[in-house]
Amino acid sequence: MTLREQIESLFERGADAPRDETRAAVKQLREELSAGEVRAAEPDDTARSGWRVNAWVKRGILLAFRFGTTIDQTGDGRGLFFDKDTLPLKPLSVASGVRIVPGGSSVRDGVYLGRGVICMPPMFVNIGAWVGDESLIDSHALVGSCAQVGRRVHVSAAAQIGGVLEPVGALPVIVEDDVMIGGNCGVYEGTVIKRRAVLAAGTIITGSTPVYDLTRDTIIRPEPGEPLVVPEGAVVVPGTRPIESEFGKARGLSVATPIIVKYRDERTSARTALEEWIR
Repeated sequence: MTLREQIESLFERGADAPRDETRAAVKQLREELSAGEVRAAEPDDTARSGWRVNAWVKRGILLAFRFGTTIDQTGDGRGLFFDKDTLPLKPLSVASGVRIVPGGSSVRDGVYLGRGVICMPPMFVNIGAWVGDESLIDSHALVGSCAQVGRRVHVSAAAQIGGVLEPVGALPVIVEDDVMIGGNCGVYEGTVIKRRAVLAAGTIITGSTPVYDLTRDTIIRPEPGEPLVVPEGAVVVPGTRPIESEFGKARGLSVATPIIVKYRDERTSARTALEEWIR
């Protein structure tokens, strides 16, 4: 029986699944996630979004929560930590090829970190996430459960890449290669940010948020059963749109919305190259 088949079977049995077998399967899943051998989502050229979800991986992570026992994980005495024993921190060393700058950052086991990843304090990467080579996770940033972050991505200070663990069939948040996520941005609900896009500071995008493309005179919305996809190279800034109801019009109300103001060019690329100086 493959690991996938084992986890699917255990998940179907719910609370009646044998505890020791389930915990052993969860441990193996964490190891394979950490090594990048399995992923919660992976590229798929046949899908409209370019990605497909591996729901069985999410089911395995849910088993880790269900069958874990809360223990003292304080370790060396710096701070107090009590968490499930099935959700330990990721074991890292100099040989891992990543930089974890001191100051309160946490990376759970079951996370893949590529070579040259930099983690600035404090930040958090949750189980099931995948972070590609040479990406930077800046201070107070979050990479949520099962989120997929590509290579050479800058997740700026206080940005949030939301986790999508349930429903298990939903695509997690995807951020492709060479994307710049500005400070205080939020990307949630399985949104796909295609390669080389730039989100200006403070941009909030959810799976149901319409994105107004000024350069192409169009509104980008998710197709039925598909995630919202921000196009390759799009430069997105926070904006507003008026409320159309009579009540809203009478009071001059508007709601926040992301706006594509241009598509990335060499000038934009030069501005985002600053991070190379800190590596």
